[in-house]
Amino acid sequence: MTSLPPPQTKNFPDDSLEKRVYKIVEDLSEFLPIMNDRNRLGFSLYKYMQGEGDSPEILVKTSKVKVVGISLEELAVKISKEIQNIKAKS
Repeated sequence: MTSLPPPQTKNFPDDSLEKRVYKIVEDLSEFLPIMNDRNRLGFSLYKYMQGEGDSPEILVKTSKVKVVGISLEELAVKISKEIQNIKAKS
């Protein structure tokens, strides 16, 4: 029995909204040690940017992410600042 090659993946362009939002969360990896938590938070932030989700202040509390070395409120402030930067550039 042989295994098939993995499926090809298509990366988002560097200037896409998805890439910029997920980069915010990746840059905070020192405070969010679990990769699945970062992915879940990144998806929630993307939905927020699309107008379908909650604000970062609510998301960090409801996403049940493990946070190390920073409070949830401080994390929400950092994320909010970065979101405002994205909105300003758009």
